[in-house]
Amino acid sequence: MTLPTPASPLKIGTRGSPLALAQAHETRSRLASAFDLPEEAFEIVVIKTTGDNRALIAADKPLKEIGGKGLFTKEIEEVMISGAIDIAVHSMKDMPVAQPAGLCLDCYLPREDVRDAFVSLKYKTLQDLPEGALLGSSSLRRRAQLLHRFPHLNVAEFRGNVQTRMQKLEDGVADATFLAMAGLNRLGMADVARSAIDPDDMLPAVAQGAIGIERRSDDSRAGDMLAAIHDGETAQRLAAERAFLAALDGSCETPIAGLAELSGGTLRLRGEVLRPDGSEVIAEDRSCAIEDGAELGRQMAKDMLAKAGPDFFSWR
Repeated sequence: MTLPTPASPLKIGTRGSPLALAQAHETRSRLASAFDLPEEAFEIVVIKTTGDNRALIAADKPLKEIGGKGLFTKEIEEVMISGAIDIAVHSMKDMPVAQPAGLCLDCYLPREDVRDAFVSLKYKTLQDLPEGALLGSSSLRRRAQLLHRFPHLNVAEFRGNVQTRMQKLEDGVADATFLAMAGLNRLGMADVARSAIDPDDMLPAVAQGAIGIERRSDDSRAGDMLAAIHDGETAQRLAAERAFLAALDGSCETPIAGLAELSGGTLRLRGEVLRPDGSEVIAEDRSCAIEDGAELGRQMAKDMLAKAGPDFFSWR
């Protein structure tokens, strides 16, 4: 295998947000350490995506109206297919369950904290919010879960990076919002969270806290290099969660939550699908041998769809 050099670096594609860059830098550091290479042997290439359009973000439109999950990944994948970058670093909760022809996703970094973060300038916990309080979130999953468990609260569309959301809270646009603990930890901003929400109270998004690295399927050098930093435990957990999501035909229009956890040789998978208004939730909690996680995810989704009946998704 010919390793990259400062004169001929391996090119790492990423979005330009602070979190995306932090994830790209972590990937570069892990690769440099694994192969005893200088960081200059890797070039971070920033690619602007539809999801980085400031006008769209400022408009606080629902994700489904501005392109769905693909708005964070499509342009990066097109650049990789063209050969202009070698690998791409993604937040896995943003990734569609299928990759474009010619690309594969077979490397995951060790998973961070999966929990949602409660963020407010006025209140310490979600339970402290008074009746009628306004919580801002762009996540259909979080909004539906909130309305189901706390029907006395109000929700509003609310998006942007950490700094933008904190300013909106300062301006009184909302009383509180949610972020992911994983992102705050990676940015060194864990103190922004007033509290972390236990998964028993708010099951996280599928693959929350996980970083995936995509490559061209025929690029054996990238494949060999990424294998050296691949985390098998994260892969086992995501195999179950993403199989569950795929079988539900999950998209940004569907409030779905899912979390796989490992203990010894056992995998526990919890899943939820909700109506957007929180009026109904279907939940399952099952366990199996770790190697059977993907099949469990598919079967659990199939059983939940049968339980939901033909009218549950009529709002889509």
